[in-house]
Amino acid sequence: MTTMHNDDTDTQFPSTFTWGVATSAYQIEGAAAIDGRGPSIWDTFSHTDGKIIDGSNGDVACDHYHRYVDDVELIANLGVNAYRFSMSWSRVQPTGSGAWNEAGFDFYARLLDALAAKGLDAHLTLYHWDLPQALQDEGGWLNRATCYHFAAYAAEVARRFGHKVASIATHNEPWCTAVLGHGTGQFAPGMADPAAAVQVSHHLLLSHGLAMQAMRAVNPPAKLGIVLNQWTATPATDSAQDRELAELEYARSVQWYMDAIFKGRYPALALKHADASALAIFENDFIDIKQPIDFLGVNYYTRAFMSAETPPRKPEGKLGFNDMGWETYPQGLTELLVGLHREYRLPPVYITENGMAVADKPAGGKIHDQARIDYVQLHLDALRAVIAQGIDVRGYFYWSLMDNFEWNSGYAKRFGMLYVDYATQQRSVKDSALWYRDFIAAQRASHAPAQRVLAGEH
Repeated sequence: MTTMHNDDTDTQFPSTFTWGVATSAYQIEGAAAIDGRGPSIWDTFSHTDGKIIDGSNGDVACDHYHRYVDDVELIANLGVNAYRFSMSWSRVQPTGSGAWNEAGFDFYARLLDALAAKGLDAHLTLYHWDLPQALQDEGGWLNRATCYHFAAYAAEVARRFGHKVASIATHNEPWCTAVLGHGTGQFAPGMADPAAAVQVSHHLLLSHGLAMQAMRAVNPPAKLGIVLNQWTATPATDSAQDRELAELEYARSVQWYMDAIFKGRYPALALKHADASALAIFENDFIDIKQPIDFLGVNYYTRAFMSAETPPRKPEGKLGFNDMGWETYPQGLTELLVGLHREYRLPPVYITENGMAVADKPAGGKIHDQARIDYVQLHLDALRAVIAQGIDVRGYFYWSLMDNFEWNSGYAKRFGMLYVDYATQQRSVKDSALWYRDFIAAQRASHAPAQRVLAGEH
């Protein structure tokens, strides 16, 4: 049963709060070999046998490249005021260096014009995991030269579009690129080398810092920052082993990136346990990494639950688990942001992703996804608790706008507020989309000037 909120609670989101939805290029665009786009590591990875659980790929995905006008209309109908999306680097620069592809830039120019026509703020991410394959062939993120190619790409995007977007994020979830892409091999480019993952994480942070400087030199009006996936780490028991595991997990996943950006160093605990014997850090790298950022994007889905037992103890999951097997743990969002606020001098924060995979199925022309509504409601409650403590949270983006190619899960997992029938590409509105629309409308109404005319007033 859905819990209703009273007016006092609802008004705790500021009137200037940003409400949005999010997507990424490879997951929705399709048009993989159209208009000069070059292959990315996800094209290569998804076409490699055994890498994607359902054997699919992103060649067509949601065909957003051809359907963006209709998709923008659907976004506008949700009542949000912002859309977060990523640019395909290989669409605008097919080999990751050298010539620009004007047809690729033209697509994003048309998309931005369509968003502006609907009064939607555009929040652009430069890198959501789809490195041009040509750069991977030269070593990818293990090659320091990639950092400089990325900075040149960032500067060109800022020059062309920095006046048309509200914000530009350098990276989305560098932890995933490093750990899942290079440490465990679950994501592209499919490398399973923990030492390589550590070096890649450093190069991603360096590329962020270099890109920030390159974009600052262009001086765009857009706000500039980065998006990190973060979580709390809870010991399964009070044992010393579980507590140590939780502390190490937090140091490796959260503090590794935050300390580098805000303190100009890596946490000693993570360095001590990292496979970092061959980690190459040049003399001024942390000076380059520690650039002021205008905003921090935080992607939060669940907590880490750390157990030293064999097999590991699982969380009780009082609020259930989603279709990815992730525990619903909204209080972790409050705990995370309060902890970050205590430890770092944060810029304005945006929740750039939060969402739930549900095994949605249409029934009678409707898609009832009450579990997703409950999930969002609980996390917005957790966010209100953060704002009530004076922490500067400026916006919330639901992940994702529509069902899409969910990386190594293929099309088997559905996070969208819009249901996609992949055979026909028809989008259908889920109950959660209607709820989100009404929730946002109620927020706006709560800030509208009172229309009452009191007796005796004229």
